[in-house]
Amino acid sequence: MPFRSGFVALIGRPNVGKSTLLNHLVGEKVAITSPVAQTTRNRLRAILTTPTAQLVLLDTPGIHKPHHLLGQRLVQSARGAIGEVDQVLLLVDGSQPAGRGDAWIVELLRQARTPVQVALNKSDRVGADADDIAATYREIVSPVWPLHRCSALTGAGCPALVEALAAALPPGPHLYPPEMVSDQPEQLLMAELVREQVLLHTREEVPHSVAVQIDRIVDDGPRTAVLATVLVERSSQKGILIGQGGRMLKEIGRGARLQMQKLIDGPVYLELFVKVVPNWRRHPGRLAELGYRGD
Repeated sequence: MPFRSGFVALIGRPNVGKSTLLNHLVGEKVAITSPVAQTTRNRLRAILTTPTAQLVLLDTPGIHKPHHLLGQRLVQSARGAIGEVDQVLLLVDGSQPAGRGDAWIVELLRQARTPVQVALNKSDRVGADADDIAATYREIVSPVWPLHRCSALTGAGCPALVEALAAALPPGPHLYPPEMVSDQPEQLLMAELVREQVLLHTREEVPHSVAVQIDRIVDDGPRTAVLATVLVERSSQKGILIGQGGRMLKEIGRGARLQMQKLIDGPVYLELFVKVVPNWRRHPGRLAELGYRGD
């Protein structure tokens, strides 16, 4: 039986659990998660190596109707991934019947003609109506696309899903060393860990208006010093992020620092600054500086 390897793009609407599934499959946290829709902004590559295959998994931004230039570039990034991979894993919220957004993505995938498998995630939330919900997806997907039930939260159905994805990859060698779980730069991962804490600690308009830049990483021996700037669009958002007496920013920094220490397996000193940059989500130059190019 030949060893198989290739690229698999995780495609779906916002908040269907793509990042949670990615982290579960590789067994480590390589993508940030939160209850906030549109958490994922970068096409992040995670690497899953089994005895018989190596799957390079692309976690893409949720496909949605964009309301600003940043949204357009995120959707463009997700759509661009479809034509660059060996197969697509269409992830849907299997606890809810198929909707118009799911049907639109299915049509998009049909046009791309990349092989597709479908995962009905959140199977842990489904009861006696599981077959009825699954039937709504069978009505809209191609009859040749396999359907799998799984739960990114509990892991149910995930081994069978990995086996099915691996079997559909072409024969090939290891694309990365077997021990690697991500090829993303440490700087990007650290920025995402700060943004995750913002998503977890703030509400309403603040999360979507935030970007994070890592200004400097200094390894000074016993610990790693990280200086980062959190960008917001309005002064009121800056006030929310800092909080009374700086308490909110300290809490965000504490959570991010703990995650960074797990990432680099060592002590971290983290210093956060907050900067107001009006309308950064609509400014092409600023988006390019932050890495949101849509490619």
